[in-house]
Amino acid sequence: MKKLTSSEFRQMFLDFFEQHGHMVMPSQSLIPQDDPTLLWINSGVATMKKYFDGSVVPKNHRITSSQKSIRTNDIENVGKTARHQTFFEMLGNFSVGDYFKKEAISWAWEFLTSPEWLDLDKEKLYCTVYPKDTEAHKIWLEVGMPEDHIVKLEENFWDIGEGPCGPDSEIFYDRGQENNDVAEDDPENFPGGENARYLEIWNIVFSQYNHLANGEYVDQPHKNIDTGMGLERVLSILQDAPTNFETDLFLPIIHETEKMTANKKYGENAADTTAFKIIADHVRTVSFAIADGALPSNTGRGYVLRRLIRRADLNGQRLGIKGSFLYKLVPVVGKIMESHYPEVTDQKDFIAKVIKNEEERFQLTLDSGLTLLDDLIEKAKKSDDKTISGKDAFKLFDTYGFPYELTFETAQDAGLEVDKKGFDAEMKAQKERARKARGDLQSMGAQDETLMNLKDKSEFEYGVYEDNAKLIDILVDDQLVDRADGDHAVLIFDKTPFYAERGGQVADHGNIYNREGELVAQVTDVQHAPNDQNMHFVDVVLPLEKGEEYTLKIDRVRREGLRHSHTATHLLHAALRSVLGEHTHQAGSLVEPDFLRFDFTAIEPMTAKEIKSVENLVNQKIWEAIEVKTTITDPEKGKDMGALALFDGKYGDKVRVVQMDDFSIEFCGGTHCANTNQIGVFKIISESAIGAGMRRIEAVMSKKAYEYLSNRSELLDEIQAEVKSTKPEDILDKVGSLEQELHDSQKQVEDLNSQINQVKAGSIFNNVEQAGDLSIIAQKVDVNGMNDLRELADTWKSENKSDVLVLAAGKDGKANMIISLNDKALDAGLKAGDLIKQVAPTFGGGGGGRPNMAQAGGKKPEGLEDAIKQVISIVTEN
Repeated sequence: MKKLTSSEFRQMFLDFFEQHGHMVMPSQSLIPQDDPTLLWINSGVATMKKYFDGSVVPKNHRITSSQKSIRTNDIENVGKTARHQTFFEMLGNFSVGDYFKKEAISWAWEFLTSPEWLDLDKEKLYCTVYPKDTEAHKIWLEVGMPEDHIVKLEENFWDIGEGPCGPDSEIFYDRGQENNDVAEDDPENFPGGENARYLEIWNIVFSQYNHLANGEYVDQPHKNIDTGMGLERVLSILQDAPTNFETDLFLPIIHETEKMTANKKYGENAADTTAFKIIADHVRTVSFAIADGALPSNTGRGYVLRRLIRRADLNGQRLGIKGSFLYKLVPVVGKIMESHYPEVTDQKDFIAKVIKNEEERFQLTLDSGLTLLDDLIEKAKKSDDKTISGKDAFKLFDTYGFPYELTFETAQDAGLEVDKKGFDAEMKAQKERARKARGDLQSMGAQDETLMNLKDKSEFEYGVYEDNAKLIDILVDDQLVDRADGDHAVLIFDKTPFYAERGGQVADHGNIYNREGELVAQVTDVQHAPNDQNMHFVDVVLPLEKGEEYTLKIDRVRREGLRHSHTATHLLHAALRSVLGEHTHQAGSLVEPDFLRFDFTAIEPMTAKEIKSVENLVNQKIWEAIEVKTTITDPEKGKDMGALALFDGKYGDKVRVVQMDDFSIEFCGGTHCANTNQIGVFKIISESAIGAGMRRIEAVMSKKAYEYLSNRSELLDEIQAEVKSTKPEDILDKVGSLEQELHDSQKQVEDLNSQINQVKAGSIFNNVEQAGDLSIIAQKVDVNGMNDLRELADTWKSENKSDVLVLAAGKDGKANMIISLNDKALDAGLKAGDLIKQVAPTFGGGGGGRPNMAQAGGKKPEGLEDAIKQVISIVTEN
């Protein structure tokens, strides 16, 4: 067996499959692209959906990858078992309609057992197969797996409902009975059972069927292979580590954490060891997630990060670490992983800042949570069953980030119990709510065989606005036809000047003409077919024939606007990274003619100064008249040029690098200006939040920017005339002067109103009545509203005119009431808040307040008299 580091093992796996003709796919972002069914990328196959469902046909049908992944469905188990992690790497090899069972099994066996590769002991390897999959069983025997090492299991069938599915075969490594957690005669003591002896290291899925909505299983047009090998699990074998946490992926983090404690050591105490594991796992997860653009928040991915950071911090406290500490471990994570994932080291300062900010916020929450826990313990001590309810324990967990275990241990120290069943019920209800919120979207669509089988070559022509082209395919209602004479059709030509929507840039529109110059179709949209042809969605005007030649003309004005916007998008991206920092991630974009929308990650809103700096920088690059250069190269050379690669699987063997000096260099397949000065002018019109940790900039350029600024200029002229300012630069001074005049006038009005109210108070407060044992002033008064009522109440309080005050005012369809009580009324058991709540419905309102003063507003002034009578009656009967 080879002794390998994590870096060596990862590279060996990729090298093996590259030698077998596979394309190495770079690890994708942990944040799914255009996939609402996933919160995180949770496996290698999650990044391959577009290939497996046939929406995109890859350049190479054999693919391999080491994909960073996050799974958070069982966070509570992290640290307690040998294998549970929230962040992990999934090694995989994939076949998209190419090889199938024989090659997949043979290569797995070769990689695991060959002396050239891992050189594992064949006697320690076992596999499971689906009982009806006799083909896989036969192939395992042929490669050398002993018959008694093959286990047939009914559950070896991968099926998630509607969509691709098929039998699978899992590979296990025997770590020996000495590593087991069940007895030798335990029924679970077999490969595939619930035990620690047989470690699952690889799963091979034979995706050969399509599960239809009616429950029927049919053969897929193209059969696929999807495999997953847990890097950390196999590494624990190669490094003879008892668990994943004793490998070189975790130990440096654990040792650094030990230094932050007073005298805690990993492995000396079970509870402390669990805490070390939790911290090591969670800091890896949040570091990579933040590097890919996720930020802590109260919802979705952000909530997961917040929960992980808080859970790690609580376990740091358990180890005696005071205050924020997790952020200090980020450089260690970066160092461990930088050979394959340099992004954590590249962004370590930003990642540490985000984590530290979150930790400091949690310290404030932590105090509140601990106070609540103390209150719950005191409450439980007084109860008959001496138990903290499951609902209260869940509140501590959900609101304050307290794991159940911490609540349980604290309660146990106080001689109390915690209602675990109640807690589990609350947790289950939360997961059900989350499931319903996600909806019933399937994780992978069915293959469209018609589109997948379109193999005719079709070329998109950059820089061409009109050309003659041969119509090579016509689709009507997803069927290939030779003639289109209905209302709508999809057309594919051997070449086209029409840009298909991609990378945020919307599609070209335009017209199609026959040889006689007659309009035969209007192009309303252009999309990519699975084999990358441009599909023209058209409204048919005259019949079109397959094989005929037509003239394709794009809307030139629309294209020019799109070129301006797309080039400006690149400049904006570069400017944001320059002003806010290189940690700024693009999270989406929309490129319309002379308008753009750009989404990006950010901890907080941009300041007015930052917005202005970004806008000025973009315009500066426009006015510098920079030549926009396009280079066709391979991805590696593109990265060597410094190109920013937003890898989401859309780059093939050749890429286009769009460059504007060294200010902006990006991989991009869109259309662009020849020179930045063609954009003219760039103007940001809004910067806003679109979600937790996500911001959006909207901007206009060229003609629309001129129109926007012209409208603003006209508005400024109108304001100048309205405020009677002689020069535009004097407008602010003029407005300030008017504001001061208005303020002075309002003060005069308030003073006069106060004097009037004082006069009114004299007559109001003289009208004292007796209500039982208490004196009361209760009447409707002619004042402007609640402010005047409060002023009268303050005067009443200072002059001590009665025990109870009830004043009401009705004006402009609005009703207001205020009730004040002195100490004698309070001692009699009255509460102003209770009184106002009882009578407010009478005048169509609601309200509340303190025991000595309360107020309410409503929409039925006609009910005020009855409400006053009700208060008098209640006070009298009290």
